[in-house]
This record gives sequence, C-alpha cells and structure tokens, in this order.
Amino acid sequence: MTFQISHTTSYEYEHGVTFCHNIATVKPQDILGQKVLDHQLEISPEPTEFSERIDFFGNTITRFAIQQHHTKLKVTAKSKVLRDFTLSPNINDSIDGQKITLREAQEALKGFKPEFTDIKQFILESVLIAKISPEIQAYAEISFQPERSVFEAAHELMQRIFNDFEFNTKVTNVATPIHEVIKQKKGVCQDFAHIAIACVRAVGLPARYVSGYIETLPPPGKEKLVGTDASHAWFSVYIPHFGWVDFDPTNNQIPKNQHIIVAYGRDYYDVPPLKGVIYSTGKNKMKVAVDIRPAV
Repeated sequence: MTFQISHTTSYEYEHGVTFCHNIATVKPQDILGQKVLDHQLEISPEPTEFSERIDFFGNTITRFAIQQHHTKLKVTAKSKVLRDFTLSPNINDSIDGQKITLREAQEALKGFKPEFTDIKQFILESVLIAKISPEIQAYAEISFQPERSVFEAAHELMQRIFNDFEFNTKVTNVATPIHEVIKQKKGVCQDFAHIAIACVRAVGLPARYVSGYIETLPPPGKEKLVGTDASHAWFSVYIPHFGWVDFDPTNNQIPKNQHIIVAYGRDYYDVPPLKGVIYSTGKNKMKVAVDIRPAV
C-alpha cells in the first residue's frame, strides 16, 4: 500500500510571538517494510534557521527558528509512504520467537552482551514512565508469568488494555501520570501505550513507544480505526533472539500496512510531533489535522 499523509499543526497567538525555536518529529521512518517516497515540510512564516539530523533513536529531527513577529504558525508535513509489512520480520513465522518465555528473556538480557547494549535502555525509567506503581506491577503480572511466552503475554496485555480501558479524549493530557490512567481506566492512545510499556518494563523487559499514523479511510466494509484524526501511538516489545514486535492496544491488533511509523522513543516525551520555545505573552490556540489515504 502507498499512502499520502498530511499532518498540519497550527498555532494562533493572542499577543503574537517575537521569536520561536521548534523541533518537529514528523518524517516517517525509512525502514524495512516502509519506504518514504517523498516528504516535504511547509512552514509559515518562513524560518530564519532550518536544519535536519538523525537523533539518538534513529528518528529524523527537524529544527527551525522564526525570528520575526508573527501571530500564527502553521507547520504542514506531507509524506508519501510505501508500506509492505510482509518485508519486515514476522513473529508469526518464527516458532522460536513465539516460544521464548519471560524467564528465558530475562536470563538472555542479563550481563553485558554487546547485542543488547542499546536495547536495555528501554527497560529503564523514562520521563513519563518514571515510577512503576503497585497497581501497574499487579496488572502486568496477570499476563506475564515466568514460563509463559513473551509474545503470548504481550498479546494478552494488548487485548486486556483494549477491553479494560475506555478511549476518552477529555480525561487526560500528555502530562497525566500513568498511575492516574490505571486508576481511571480512561485515556487515549498515548496513555494506553504508556501503560503497556510500564507493564512490560515492570517485568524487566524492554519496551518502546512508537508514534505514527493509521490509515484514515478504511477498506470497504471495515470500521474506521480509533486514533485516525491525529498522531497515533502504540508499543513495541523486544523479544531476545527475534527482535521488536509491535502491538496496538487502542485497536487491539498487531500493526500491519495501515500503521505508518514515524518515530521510536522511550515514551511520548522523546517524540512529540512538534515542540518548542516561544517568546510571548497571553494565550494561544493549537489545532491539529491529520489525513491519510491511499495514494492515487
């Protein structure tokens, strides 16, 4: 499948802005199973400074600054992406990968093996997943048992979050602590990804945050997926001797072609689509519009 993606973030400033410095993480990943055919970033007003680089996690980061007074900022990322998940390693084709138990995975990750050096950072605390509460630990241990396969446990965790939590855009924001989300059982895709990551890390396994998009227009006869009107998020679990496996608890499915990957991080804090610093006073309004559809 080839997709055309448009992601627009707009700000309106009550008293205007004299200077802003921003970081955008909106260019999709160019990886096995996903190829970026075209990508353009349109910024208004035109930036005074502009640069691109690859960050620590392998994401494309765009930095730009505007040094003129403005009352509005509009950033539009337009991408054309070819997605073919059959080219990526498939856990369903790996009998050994499916059978690795929690105990075996924990043992494999012990010590200082070079192949796991970068992977083990995803076991540690991160900004938005800084403390594992007893509630999260208990929730994790329902699925993750020592002699159960990691894949089965993570798959069940995905299903449980889908069934136990209510998708509700009005009860949380990016700063809502995960211990509040686990109590309320309500939130959005970012919250569900964070809960899942916290559960996986609670049992000593690496888990990372995946930001991206879902196809806006579903195939005929299929329901529209949750999270299609903005950036989407899901989680990924590392299974030693196989690799990373993605799970989408918001939609209760293992991502395939309809999920377009933008960035990887420890949690949302590492990969927001747009963040920055402004010199201004007063209030500001933000609007986000995302559209994904098959390319013509």
